[in-house]
Amino acid sequence: MTLLDVALNLLLGVALGTLGGLFGIGGGLIAIPALGVLFGLDQQLAQGTALVMVVPNVLLALWRYHQRNRIDWRHALALAITSLIFAVLGAGWAVTLDAERMRLGFVVFLLLLAVYNVSRLFSKPAVLSVGLRYPWPWLTLLGSAAGMVGGLFGVGGAVLATPVLTLVFGASQVVAQGLSLALAAPSTAVTLATYATHGHVDWLLGAPLAMGGLLSISWGVKCAHALSERVLRGLFTGFLLLCALLLGFKA
Repeated sequence: MTLLDVALNLLLGVALGTLGGLFGIGGGLIAIPALGVLFGLDQQLAQGTALVMVVPNVLLALWRYHQRNRIDWRHALALAITSLIFAVLGAGWAVTLDAERMRLGFVVFLLLLAVYNVSRLFSKPAVLSVGLRYPWPWLTLLGSAAGMVGGLFGVGGAVLATPVLTLVFGASQVVAQGLSLALAAPSTAVTLATYATHGHVDWLLGAPLAMGGLLSISWGVKCAHALSERVLRGLFTGFLLLCALLLGFKA
């Protein structure tokens, strides 16, 4: 890898980190199709390499969200612990699957999320709660499902947890994104370890992406708190569709 390659990958990490901070997902959701399309990586290798960037980005973004909108750590732990357990199971399953089927499964997952978010854009605004509508033990169910999805697709489960927290638990978009990052932090770390053990990580490619992401993710978090709920959800929907198209048309 040349110095120019490192510089370009660093710039790509800056762009991905900004998006990760904006949507509370650590950047992995766009990094996976980007690595597949731009670098020709198969699905497992793209997911594992993206996690090199996602793990530090999630930790920094979580801290920034906590600074701006205090996270209830009882809620965060209920999500994080169960997510960690089920991420181990999901990641162990993912590394045994056919890469092409994994890619198609990921595309379907993104499209379903996009359809859900489009429906939210045109529905009556939900009544937000001061706290969560349901007590914290119910969050363990969400953590389990999100952890399994995160381990399987390498995206930390945040993309699943965020809409559930807004629709079912009545959290605002930024509160939901902060809690989703708390859920994602331990599960992404254990998923990265699992992928690395099975040789599905390109560390030389992932390292400059991680450095670029750390430089820009705080700016993305700042932008998220400056946008309205509707605009943020609309941008997230377009983002999901773009990711699905990139992977869907990948040869």
